[in-house]
Amino acid sequence: MSNRITNFGAGPSALPEEVLIEAGKGLLNFQNTGIGIAEISHRSPEFDKFIREVEENMRTLLQIPHGYKVLFTQGGGTAQFSAVVMNMLAKYRSREGMASDQPIMDYVVTGSWSEKAMKEAKRLGGGTVNVVVNAQTTSVDGKKIFNHIPNHDSYKEKFSQDPALVYYCANETIDGVEFSDDLNSPFSFPFNALPEKAPLVADYSSSFMSRPIPCIERHAVIYAGAQKNIGPAGLTVIIVRDEWANVMDSSIPLYLSYKTLVDSRSLHNTPPVLSIYITGLVLKRMLEVGEQNGKAKEQALGHYAECAYRKASKLYAAIKEGEARGIFKVGGEERLKEFVSGADRRGMKGIKGHRSVGAGIRISLYNAVTEDKVDELIRYMKEFA
Repeated sequence: MSNRITNFGAGPSALPEEVLIEAGKGLLNFQNTGIGIAEISHRSPEFDKFIREVEENMRTLLQIPHGYKVLFTQGGGTAQFSAVVMNMLAKYRSREGMASDQPIMDYVVTGSWSEKAMKEAKRLGGGTVNVVVNAQTTSVDGKKIFNHIPNHDSYKEKFSQDPALVYYCANETIDGVEFSDDLNSPFSFPFNALPEKAPLVADYSSSFMSRPIPCIERHAVIYAGAQKNIGPAGLTVIIVRDEWANVMDSSIPLYLSYKTLVDSRSLHNTPPVLSIYITGLVLKRMLEVGEQNGKAKEQALGHYAECAYRKASKLYAAIKEGEARGIFKVGGEERLKEFVSGADRRGMKGIKGHRSVGAGIRISLYNAVTEDKVDELIRYMKEFA
């Protein structure tokens, strides 16, 4: 479609055009049932079969170990800020001989999203919040902003010995920082510094399905909103180890309980059917594209990780070239508007920075943003300069 724009937005983000065309057909007639996907019962055998295939493809792509449940729900990452606390505290309280009646929750705060999660844990109460690291206090150039990932030395002897949970956000899109997926990097998550049985919780919303998850077997809970790489807004994916999904008490609202979702196989009430459908189409396509590029199904995410690296490398190289020549300082609100409007005229949208950090440009390179679209953006940047 010649009138399609390029969506560089942080979410809802771009989706593959082939998937959108297929989804349009499904809106009219889902798998030859004679009824559209947005109309069909979520308890129909056709949809039940489809959602099980979505789960299986997700398990294949991420290489999810045995002993984990994959759950589909709503509410985005924001609802999980609360759900994580309630479920993990309930599990802690259910233990025999628990170390404290005032459990500790460890939070690694590296950006706006982990900060929001930490504040929600404090608001809910039920335990003490220990901020293991706050990247604002160790920020580059002494600025009290989130602009880096702390190195491994920053965590020494700061994790609690018996926490109810340890929380981190893999990719802070508002602030532009991300944990490295190279475990040898001092800017990867410090898995080796964790107490042996500490239940690790990760918000993977912004890098979910763009690359393998490092030390996935070390996590108790991983969650992600679908609206970055794999689907439209409305769907949240939760990957939870079995032992942290078997507790229910009166402190947890029924729908936020992982046990509720497990027992109902994610069908306690009407799930986001259309979002699940489109996500299923995206995952199926990812497996096919990986295979077309010489990857076994279990390695298909490697193709997307390689693409992401190439796209990012091109863009960062262009930025550094511009900085070296002193030409990528946009120079005030008017010049910023000029840059954004010029991109808009060229069919490139969603590039303005997040409102919470003021002016600036933010380019999101999610899976469906192709390399040729990144090349177009770089050409425009140089043209503008």
